[in-house]
Amino acid sequence: MTLVRRIVSLVFILALGVLSAGATEPQTSDAFDYRVLSTTKTSTMQKEMNQAADEGFRMEKVMGGNTAVGGQEVVVIMARPRSQKSTPRYAYKLLATKKTSTMQKELQEVGDEGFDYRDQTVFDSAFGGDEVVVILEAQRDTQDHVRFEYKLLATTKTSTMEKELQDAGDLGFKLVGMTVSKTSFGGKEIVSILRKEVAR
Repeated sequence: MTLVRRIVSLVFILALGVLSAGATEPQTSDAFDYRVLSTTKTSTMQKEMNQAADEGFRMEKVMGGNTAVGGQEVVVIMARPRSQKSTPRYAYKLLATKKTSTMQKELQEVGDEGFDYRDQTVFDSAFGGDEVVVILEAQRDTQDHVRFEYKLLATTKTSTMEKELQDAGDLGFKLVGMTVSKTSFGGKEIVSILRKEVAR
C-alpha cells in the first residue's frame, strides 16, 4: 500500500471514529419551569405577570377563552430555563380595551417607554363586548436607547385592510399581530398592530 493510500485510510478511520463518538454521546437539552396564570379580570393579570417575572419567568403565550372551571378567562403561560444561573428580568404592560381608538393611544405611551409587543388576544369581558388584550415587554436595567412606534389598524372590511397595511408598510411599519373581535362601536373588526423601532 502506498504512503498516500495509507494516509487516506487513516483519515477515513479517524473520521468514522469521530462520527461514532458523536452518535453515541447523549444529547443534553435544557429543562424549563412553567407558570400558568389565569384570571377573569385583565386588571389583575399585569400584576401577576410582573410577580412571576421577578422570579425569572418570561412570557411565552396568551389566550383568551372559555375554560371549563373559570369561565371567560385570560390565560398566560410563562417559562423559565433551569440551566441559566442568571436570567434577564423583564417588566410587562397589559393593555385591554373595547375601543380601538383608546388602544392606539395606550400603545404609543408604552412604546415611548421602550416596551416591545409580545402577543395579543381577545377576551369576552364580564361587562359586555370583547376586549382586545395586548401584552408588551421591556427588559429591566437595560441601556438600550430604542423606543417603539405603534400603529393600530381596525376595519370591518378585509378589502380595506390591505390598503391600510400597505400604506403603513410604506412608512416602515411591520405587522406584529392581528385579531378579529366584536368591539363596542365597530362590530366585528379586524384589529392589526404594526410596529417600528425608532431612536430615542
